[in-house]
Amino acid sequence: MASLRVAITTPRQTIDSFPYFNDIGNMETRYAIPALSALAQEGRLNVFRRLVKAGPTGLAAGRIAEETGTAANTLSAQLNILSQAGLIQSRREGRSIIYSVCFEAVSDLIVFLMEDCCAGEACVASGVQGALSRIACCDAGQERPSS
Repeated sequence: MASLRVAITTPRQTIDSFPYFNDIGNMETRYAIPALSALAQEGRLNVFRRLVKAGPTGLAAGRIAEETGTAANTLSAQLNILSQAGLIQSRREGRSIIYSVCFEAVSDLIVFLMEDCCAGEACVASGVQGALSRIACCDAGQERPSS
């Protein structure tokens, strides 16, 4: 039981890992709430969206601060909350810490939000498909062109 407790409290664990799902593979509400809560603040949402634009390669903390105009201590807190929620991950490259979005976790969160909507009617499915076609234009790791 002790090893399971360690696994659950590991801060960089993503939503797609064991503790975030019940026995049939669906995300549990208790893990979706912190992820949604982490995005429910303007500064964190701006940081998250910038990391989404950066793609899987991510960005160094200093560059995130520059591009979002966020003070270093505030950014540190925002990145910590997003990481604890399983939405982003970090890695060290030389002297820099690179942050990137856990895209699989974000996909799982979107599925969690949409899976029971409208009892499977096409009213929502067409809107989601339209959104996917707008974002599917870029290769992984490349930023979308500005519009």
